[in-house]
Amino acid sequence: MMATDTLRARQTGWLDQPAAYRGVRTRRVVGFLFDYALVLILCIPAFVLVTVLGLLTLGLGWMLYGFLLPLVAIPYVAFTLGGEAQATPGMRIAGIRLERNDGGRVDPALAVAHTILFWVGNVATGGFILLLGLFTPRKQLLQDLLLGTVVVRRAP
Repeated sequence: MMATDTLRARQTGWLDQPAAYRGVRTRRVVGFLFDYALVLILCIPAFVLVTVLGLLTLGLGWMLYGFLLPLVAIPYVAFTLGGEAQATPGMRIAGIRLERNDGGRVDPALAVAHTILFWVGNVATGGFILLLGLFTPRKQLLQDLLLGTVVVRRAP
């Protein structure tokens, strides 16, 4: 218990440092592009599976094509962003991670909610919601503000 409290105090202290947010917007874009490409690559075997399923069900399985991207992306986000590293592979490459403002762990449910709010906000506003990151001190987007999270560089 004591080690967990010390870790949270150290992480919370890092969240107060301006260096934690240096270059975060650019790194978020790089991480997003990498993750999006990776999810699209992961959709290839899922596409083959749905094709076979469609053949076996005389075409009924092909209705899954409309849900293919979310069916791949949601588990991807849940197990990576909601995992031990609190970052997707793209975020790890970019050197950033998702943190809760209270220093707690990001669980899979929070990771999925974070991603769904991101996509809903972008679809509803045509991407203009991303401009919010230019005006918040911690470079937070709407989903970060609503869920009490922040994206920071990995602590040294």
